[in-house]
Amino acid sequence: MEKKLTLRNRIFVGTMLFGMFFGAGNLIFPVFMGQQAGRNVWPAIIGFLVTGIGLPLLGVAAIGISRSEGVFDLAKHVGKIYAYFFTILLYLIIGPFFALPRLATTSYQIGIAPFVGQHQQVLALAIFSVVFYVLAWWFCRKPSNIMVYVGKFLTPLFLLFLVIFILVALFRPMGGLNHGVQTAYKSVPFISGFTEGYNTMDALAALAFGITVVNVIRGLGVKDPKAIAKDTLSSGVLSIVLMGIIYTLMTIVGTMSLAKFPLAANGGVILAQTANYYFHSLGSILLAAIVILACLKTAIGLITSFGETFKELFPSWSYQVIIIVASLLPMIFANVGLTQIIAYSMPVLFFIYPLAMTLIIAGILAPLMHITNPWFYRLPVIFTIIPAILDGLQNAPKAIAQSGGVTRLLQIRDILPLATYGLSWVLPAVIAFIIGFIVSRNKKSAAV
Repeated sequence: MEKKLTLRNRIFVGTMLFGMFFGAGNLIFPVFMGQQAGRNVWPAIIGFLVTGIGLPLLGVAAIGISRSEGVFDLAKHVGKIYAYFFTILLYLIIGPFFALPRLATTSYQIGIAPFVGQHQQVLALAIFSVVFYVLAWWFCRKPSNIMVYVGKFLTPLFLLFLVIFILVALFRPMGGLNHGVQTAYKSVPFISGFTEGYNTMDALAALAFGITVVNVIRGLGVKDPKAIAKDTLSSGVLSIVLMGIIYTLMTIVGTMSLAKFPLAANGGVILAQTANYYFHSLGSILLAAIVILACLKTAIGLITSFGETFKELFPSWSYQVIIIVASLLPMIFANVGLTQIIAYSMPVLFFIYPLAMTLIIAGILAPLMHITNPWFYRLPVIFTIIPAILDGLQNAPKAIAQSGGVTRLLQIRDILPLATYGLSWVLPAVIAFIIGFIVSRNKKSAAV
C-alpha cells in the first residue's frame, strides 16, 4: 500500500513551509502599506493578498499539479537553456543578492539596533551578520532535519510571540482606520497593494521552496508522484491561510499606528514604535525575538533550497560548499542597509515577477487542460520578457531610469495598457496564452 502523510505530518510540513515563507518582508511591508493606505486600507489589503498569498499558493500549486521536482524541472518546459537562466536568476534574487541579506538587516535594525549606541552601529551590524549567517548555515547542514528545525520548533515559537504582539495591538487599538492616504493609494489602492506584494518575494519563494518541500515529503516515506503533488498542495494551503490572516492584521496595526506616530521611512520603524508603545522597555525584547526568529527560519529555508537546487543543477558541486557560499555572500551584502537593499531589488523584482507568474500559470493550466506542447510555455515568455525589462527599467534608480536611451525605451512602454501601474506585461501574457492554447490544440488535432 502506498504511504501517505499523516494529518500530523501534513501540519508540520505546512508550518515548515509557512516558516520558510514568513520572513523579513512579510513583517515590514504590510505595516508600512497600512500607513501609506490610510482609510483606503481594505482595497490595499485585497491587492496585497493577491500577490502576497494568491501567487505563492499558485506557485505551490504549479509545482504540485505539474508534478515537478522544483523550479528547474518546471522551467524545462520552456527550454533547458531558459530553465538554467531563470532558475539561477531566481535563486540569486531570493538568495544571496537580495532576500537573504535583507533578513539579517531587518533583524538587526528592528531587534538589535535599539540596544546599540549610534557610533557602534556599523560594527554591531557586521558582528550580528556573522552570527546570524553562521547560525543559519549550521541549521542547513542536514536538509533532512529542516522540518524539525523550522516546522516543529522555530515557527511555533515565532507564532507564539507574534500572536501576543498582534492581540495586544488589536484589543488596545491606538486609533481607528480613518487616516490620510499617501501616494498612489489615493487613486488606485488595489493596484498599489498588488505591486507592494512584489516586495515579499513570496511568489518567487513558492517556486524556490518547491524542491525542499518535495524532498521533505519524500523523506517521510511518500514516493508516489500523485501523492507528493497532493501533499505539497495541501501544505501550501495551510501556510498561505496563516500568512493571509497575519498580513491582514499587521496591515491594520500599521494603519492604526498613524493615530500616535507620523509616517515612517519603512516598516521596521513602525514595528519598533508600536512595540515600544504597548510593551515599553519589554517591547524591544519581544520584537527582537519575533523578528530574529522570523528571519532566521526563512534564512534556513532559503539557504537549504539554494543548496539543493544548485546541487541539482551542477551535480559535481558539493552541497556543503554551496551553502557556505550562500551564507558568506549575504553576510557581506547585509551591511549595505535595509533601505538600500529594497531600492536595489525593485527593478529586478519587476523584471522577474512577470516571468515567474507566466511560468506558474502555464504550470497549472497545461496539466489541467492536458497540454503537452512546449509552445504553451514558451510564447508567454517571448511576449512577456520585453515588457518585463521595461518595467524593471522604470523602477530602476533615477540615474538609470532617467538616462536618455532608457527614457526613449520607456516611452514605448507607456503605450502598453496598465503600464502606469507596473503591469505592462499582463495583456501580452494573456494574448500569448490564447495563441499558445490555439497552437497546441491545432497541433493536437493535426496529430489525430
